[in-house]
Amino acid sequence: MFFWVAEYLFGNGVYLLQAEGVFVRSILFRQPYPEPAGQDAGITMPGLPGGRPSKAQGECSGLEVTGARHYNSPMPERKSIFLFSPELKKYPFPPDHPFNTSRAQKTYELVNSMGWLSGAGHIEAGFGPAAREILEQFHTPRYLDALQKASQGGWDYDVLEMGIGTSDCPVFPGMYEHSVLAAGATLAGAAALIEGRADAVFNPHGGFHHAFPERAAGFCYINDPALGCLALAQAGKRVLYFDIDVHNGDGVAFAFQDRTDVMTISLHENPRILFPGTGFETETGSGEARGYCVNIPLPVGTYDEAYLGAFEQVALPLMKSFQPDVFVIEFGADGLAQDPLAHLQLTNNVYADILSRMRTFEKPILMTGGGGYNVENTVRAWALGWSVLSGQDDDEYGNAGLGGVMLGSSEWKGGLRDRELVIPAQQKEAVTQALDYTIKKIKSLVFPIHGLKP
Repeated sequence: MFFWVAEYLFGNGVYLLQAEGVFVRSILFRQPYPEPAGQDAGITMPGLPGGRPSKAQGECSGLEVTGARHYNSPMPERKSIFLFSPELKKYPFPPDHPFNTSRAQKTYELVNSMGWLSGAGHIEAGFGPAAREILEQFHTPRYLDALQKASQGGWDYDVLEMGIGTSDCPVFPGMYEHSVLAAGATLAGAAALIEGRADAVFNPHGGFHHAFPERAAGFCYINDPALGCLALAQAGKRVLYFDIDVHNGDGVAFAFQDRTDVMTISLHENPRILFPGTGFETETGSGEARGYCVNIPLPVGTYDEAYLGAFEQVALPLMKSFQPDVFVIEFGADGLAQDPLAHLQLTNNVYADILSRMRTFEKPILMTGGGGYNVENTVRAWALGWSVLSGQDDDEYGNAGLGGVMLGSSEWKGGLRDRELVIPAQQKEAVTQALDYTIKKIKSLVFPIHGLKP
């Protein structure tokens, strides 16, 4: 077996390291067959089956390899890609907006400092913006035109009907460029899984699950998880989309509400209390796809044990029954205790435990970022998530020490994992009672459709 040291081609040219502002290191790109030493590999990684847009468009929906040479090395058991580009720093949300785009940069810096982007099987890669024709597979041309025009200062009242220019989705310079570049990362990740280049991919820039075909909402303009799921489904994959953001993944559920090749499961806070006001137990899909959209609303104060119980009693049996070819995970970290926009009391341990259970399926995983408005806690959760996703969670640095959720601060005290929170008995009783009712209701509505006992 051999591995490749490869240069990646984006849009109109090859960029290495910080050249032209696009981040790419010479990275490991593995192939299961040998080539004569020094020959070009000539391998492409398109964003969707069937090719990529021309370079003249200045866009790409995936990655292309050129000038590759190979060296003798054993193939690792698991191949993981961390997608990152400092290019997105050029397009920050307004300074008073809750969405902080520095989270991806800080996550990258943290996992890199721990050595989790080096060594056999673990690589980092850049990406280019999503191509227009790919974006139009979910978003309307009218909406994309309005979004691009507003990003360049051409705003009018019509865009308000599309959710553009609200307090949640403000107009700011580079709004369109940021959105299509983040979507390009998710599409590049989907391409890597489709072509067998990786077993696991993490795009901390992504997770904009609230965007609709012609409406921005909830800090989201382009729905990259929906586009990623579409790419995988078009490649003939059975896709299970699993959303652990504290807000219901409404845009993705809408995209696949009438399809049986993509199952969506969302764990989120009670929609009677929290945006977007959707994701009730009774929202199960439409037509022949009834039962393929699963919503698990959680009561205020839900804690690790209760959260894990809901996963094990509802999500896990459905995953086993559905038998997906690939998982797409929206890894919003706003369910953590002390998040300013939500009311759950989770620690990052429960996220790590769930990711560990999902890895036992031995299926490819595409994971994106998402919500998370306590920046330091979110960064630590994402770094821990990457360690689990890439099979490095037995690292002593990830398991040692206390984290910010327990300490009530953003200080990092030597480790990524939080200490367990002490939950009062009265809170446990209230959460358990509410969640038991929810679980029974979901089972009665959905389980029989999949041949499971309620």
